[in-house]
Amino acid sequence: MLYKTFDSLKEAHGEDYFTSRVEEDVYQNLNPKFQLREYQKEAFGRFDFYFTEYRGRKFPTQLLFHMATGSGKTLIMAGAILYLYKQGYRNFIFFVNSKNIIEKTKDNFLNPLSDKYLFAPKIKFGEKDVFIREVENFEAAHPEDINILFTTIQGLHQRLKEPKENQLTAEEFEEREIVLISDEAHHLQVMTKTKEEQNIEENWEATVMKKIFTKNSTNLLLEFTATIDLTNENIQKKYEDKLIFQYDLKQFRQDKYSKEIEVLEADLGPMERALQAVILSQYRRKIAEKNKVYLKPVILFKSKTIKESADDYTKFLTKIQNLSLDDIEGIQSRAKGTILEKVFDYLQKEGITFANFIKELQEDFSPEKVMLLNSENIDEEKQLKLNSLESVHNEIRAIFAVNMLNEGWDVLNLFDIVRLYDTRDGKWVGGKYKPGNTTIGEAQLIGRGARYFPFQIKETDDKFKRKFDNDIENEMRIVEILHYHSAYNPRYIDEIKNTLTEMGIIPEKYVEVDLFVKDSFKKTDLWQVGVIFLNEREENKHTDVYSLDSAKIEKNYTYTLRTGEMKEEILLDEEKFQLSSDRFLTIKRIKLPQLGKNVVRTALDKLEFYRFDALKKYFPHIKSIEEFITSEDYLGGVQVEIMGPENRVAHLSQREKLEIALSVAKSIAERTKTSTSAFKGTCSFKAKLLKEIFQNKKIKIATDELEREKLQNINLAEKDWYAQNDFYGTDEEQKFILFIESWIERLKQKYTEVVLFRNEKFFQIYDFEEGRAFEPDFLMLLKGKDGVITMYQVFIEAKGDQFKDSQGRFENSKEGWKQDFLLSLENEAKVEKELFPQNGDFRIIGLPFYNEGLKKEFEKAFEEKMLDEGGEVS
Repeated sequence: MLYKTFDSLKEAHGEDYFTSRVEEDVYQNLNPKFQLREYQKEAFGRFDFYFTEYRGRKFPTQLLFHMATGSGKTLIMAGAILYLYKQGYRNFIFFVNSKNIIEKTKDNFLNPLSDKYLFAPKIKFGEKDVFIREVENFEAAHPEDINILFTTIQGLHQRLKEPKENQLTAEEFEEREIVLISDEAHHLQVMTKTKEEQNIEENWEATVMKKIFTKNSTNLLLEFTATIDLTNENIQKKYEDKLIFQYDLKQFRQDKYSKEIEVLEADLGPMERALQAVILSQYRRKIAEKNKVYLKPVILFKSKTIKESADDYTKFLTKIQNLSLDDIEGIQSRAKGTILEKVFDYLQKEGITFANFIKELQEDFSPEKVMLLNSENIDEEKQLKLNSLESVHNEIRAIFAVNMLNEGWDVLNLFDIVRLYDTRDGKWVGGKYKPGNTTIGEAQLIGRGARYFPFQIKETDDKFKRKFDNDIENEMRIVEILHYHSAYNPRYIDEIKNTLTEMGIIPEKYVEVDLFVKDSFKKTDLWQVGVIFLNEREENKHTDVYSLDSAKIEKNYTYTLRTGEMKEEILLDEEKFQLSSDRFLTIKRIKLPQLGKNVVRTALDKLEFYRFDALKKYFPHIKSIEEFITSEDYLGGVQVEIMGPENRVAHLSQREKLEIALSVAKSIAERTKTSTSAFKGTCSFKAKLLKEIFQNKKIKIATDELEREKLQNINLAEKDWYAQNDFYGTDEEQKFILFIESWIERLKQKYTEVVLFRNEKFFQIYDFEEGRAFEPDFLMLLKGKDGVITMYQVFIEAKGDQFKDSQGRFENSKEGWKQDFLLSLENEAKVEKELFPQNGDFRIIGLPFYNEGLKKEFEKAFEEKMLDEGGEVS
């Protein structure tokens, strides 16, 4: 498969081989609120490599991106449009299977006021403003803008089959470069599924492939789907050289970008289950608000038919309107042992009476905040409400529907799905139970609801990832769970769980394990009064930046004048070109202000980065733009090499001067933004009591990962040098544990106490350069002998081969900054010892990454730092 070929390239060249490829201006023209994730950069990079360098590229080009529901496929589409615009493409056709999805997509692509608008407020390439236009055909397409035709597959098929005036026709594609973008692309595979269907000439796939795609060898068809049946031999064969990126639900969940799924079954009637969901939803809202997170959780009530949905909607509103103390007390009486028990404990603790709670529910689930949705009543207003459920101004709390939302529905604050019916449609096939279409549809809907609701508790939290897998008793974990409410039906529950497992939405099984500090260690003085020194993150005010040099910004640039003469000579004769280049090309070196202060000022005025108030954030000591332009410390010291024909270089036009100044100014702006950070880690490390940092935890681990993560060769419970009861970690971390075991006797000869902690998200430290949060895998504490209390605090990180750079090292890898930070600690970290005995000394040390392949280097550093100081221990 193509994606496996690209996986091999990544393995051979390093983790960031693809993520580092796409030019910055593509990212900058996307909406900055959608922070790009690593796997999305990977998708962009793979596309760029295929488009520009891959020798196996097919023409016309067809590619498939298989990406999990909720992973941001639409953002990748928007980025691909921007990228292809740079390559000269102007005309795009976006098509899907459902008309409902079209309206939502138009809002995301065309409406800058939408919360989910995908592009930057202003799209700029160079000095040019670019606009996105919706078109009905390409005859009137604007040659300098992005022209998009939005349609359904069926609509596109019909337009070409029965052309109308001012509508799209097949003739338009004869000489035009077209990019086709297909969302929910599994609907495009009708011709591929069976031999019988391959004989159908006039189906949707034939329309796309034969009447548009193959008309021009430069055309592209980019397909996106969360669903592809690679077990189907025909589909696998078709996409063998087209499936460029594989990021399925299982990987999405393992990378912590999804909610967790829990099934809550109850032997209750539909309205009682609905009330349970309402109570749980309101509790979720309260916990979020308590932790200063704005959240308006939404419930989906799913019925079997449109008629049943309308009936359920009416019954629900009546139930809420007539809610009584008996209703709430009835739920409370059955809550023991479930998540609902926590709800009622919370209400009691906060002093919220059932009477007041009922008033809250009646207000939050009043008729105007509950939507009935089906194919018979859907309209534009409801579409827009569905597309903005996360908005502060959208008060919808509950939706009643049948199948309208199984595809193309993007909502992050869906936390409860209530199944209001109790039927199954699976059957036995060849001795194996096969779930029916209803169950599969429900599983796909759960997959949509599993999209993570982004939030931060701490400033350094990754807002897009689960935070409490290793702290499952944290009350905020309720905001990381989607509950699926079902009637008590063991066979159906098994069916839905098996289906969700096969899709990768839930792990096969998981266990909860306890991680705690051993009782034996808690009796030691080190635990009772011992400390760990940690630093903090603070705003980087760049007060130490007095010049481009001190900001580490390059001051030498080159610019080649564009000239038709050189191009023409290359085409005619390579030797002739060499002669003419010797004769006519020259290089002139000038300081940037020599282009003219007014020219440089005009260039700066075109870029928002150089607004004085914005510029002061990076260069706080400048007093004016004039100083920034003329001072040798800043642009006055910037040198530009201008290359081109001698007569052109000697007599630059005003336009050429402006282009040179703008090119250099852009480079400096980009380098400043990437080489400086809004934060930095403090050099001051302050004492925290060990017993305040290393708390007892419950950790949730999938059973398919448990055996891999559990240490097999050492019983750590019996080791006095290991502080905790057990260890769960990667292969590389396990190898480090074995390494310490082999050195422990030598360490004990030099130190009175040797103790190792596994950092299971207990603490972070922040690098001095950019304030990036780092959680070292291990903390080792060593207490010296000789009557002087000398404590060594050692941070250690184990890293697998997958994080190495192309040279098999870590120095130039994406994780390299962590190793640099560790190695700088000994000289840069300053210990504040208020809580530490006055006659003691405390040193903070960081070691190079532990890696089995680089074990000798680690061993050498370990011996030098831990044993050689103060004399070799035999």
